Amino acid sequence: MRKNIVAGNWKMNNDLAETETLITALKMQNSPSDVEVMIAPAFTNLWQAFNTLKDHPIEVIAQNMHFAESGAYTGEVSAAMLKSIGVKTVILGHSERRAYFNETDEILAKKVDAALKNDLRVIFCFGEELKDRKADNHETVVGNQIKNALFHLDASALNNIVLAYEPVWAIGTGETASPEQAQDMHAFIRKTLAAKYGADFANEVSILYGGSVKPSNAKEIFSKPDVDGGLIGGAALNADDFFAIANAF
Repeated sequence: MRKNIVAGNWKMNNDLAETETLITALKMQNSPSDVEVMIAPAFTNLWQAFNTLKDHPIEVIAQNMHFAESGAYTGEVSAAMLKSIGVKTVILGHSERRAYFNETDEILAKKVDAALKNDLRVIFCFGEELKDRKADNHETVVGNQIKNALFHLDASALNNIVLAYEPVWAIGTGETASPEQAQDMHAFIRKTLAAKYGADFANEVSILYGGSVKPSNAKEIFSKPDVDGGLIGGAALNADDFFAIANAF
């Protein structure tokens, strides 16, 4: 079922003390009843964050995982490890993982399969770079990222996947993505899903926007008919800003 979701990706920020301080501040905020609110701390702080929030509506999720169940993968974390500490959702395919760690569509397809096998929900990220947008190739790039990593799945498996569109060209480039551009891409994504799985199914999939959402623009972005929330970066590190975004619906 289609849900409104606001997920904070903390990336490589906040040690244990800073994590506890931010979570304390988050717990003091009023959580909206019609929005799923999630935070993704660093791996080292997941267990502490989960224990601190186990009786709170904020869900603690993971930023990444490996596709193997176990083995000689130094520094990696498996789906079963995440599940064992109570994590139920994992972010996969983030643009930084693709760019800095060479994650391909083929690798991500295996990660998605491993997550679903372990009953983890996936927030699957994708998006085009500036060169793709300038070449008017953005729909082809995004369509292929979705198809290559997800279209081997049947519709029932996709019920456990949330999509997150990240216009990489609008993050740290000086370029700006308008709410209208976000809506256009979200509509295209839903159309791509509909072509494979049918319109009824496509209309039930939550699609988040991950392009520099802030308190000042969240309401306008979230008002678009095909935008179901946001994957938040920098603003998620400030409790007031993060919940201003979560309450923008």
